[in-house]
Amino acid sequence: MPDRFYKSNLKQGWVEVIAGCMFSGKTEELIRQIRRAELAKLSFQVFKPEIDNRYSETAVASHNQNTFPSTLVNSAADIYQKLKPNVDVIGIDEAQFFDAEIVDVVNKLSDNGKRVFVAGLDTDWKGRPFGPMPQLMAIAEELHKLHAICLVCGAPATRTQRLIPASEEILVGSSEMYEARCRTHFDPDLSLRLAKTKSKTKSSEAQLQL
Repeated sequence: MPDRFYKSNLKQGWVEVIAGCMFSGKTEELIRQIRRAELAKLSFQVFKPEIDNRYSETAVASHNQNTFPSTLVNSAADIYQKLKPNVDVIGIDEAQFFDAEIVDVVNKLSDNGKRVFVAGLDTDWKGRPFGPMPQLMAIAEELHKLHAICLVCGAPATRTQRLIPASEEILVGSSEMYEARCRTHFDPDLSLRLAKTKSKTKSSEAQLQL
């Protein structure tokens, strides 16, 4: 680990986690906080995992196309390697896609006086805690839990509904694959049922061709 990450008491670090389902405004809030740091003339840097290329290859981007320049990383450890000297504020988007080491990275950065903003999905398409997000939420000094709008009933949405026939644990997509749902209208088995129906349809079509 680079020597500049030794523990220092010169500045007080801080961790803020921005969590919620898809379409709840997590990236919007992350960008807003980084712009505030920019207005305060603080040095900053934003990171995102390379897997997230939905709207931009190089920038963090919200669903309404609000973007902010970012540094791409393959793993949590890459943040150490690509962190610029003397950065005051660090933003990390789509934290659910990082490996478990992101928790140690965030702790180390905040222990060394950095203010770290972390945004990510708190639950996955099955409604389960997503990746390292539970641990990040636990170590944070401040937690922002955001809600979207349920597209079925209009109530506050806390879940991410997968809409396509797929069983992959991680499947990056936007409104063509997912929508926000409240607890009542969230159906974690929907995509699995769709996948089974699709498989049966293909099987029937194949038999007809024979």
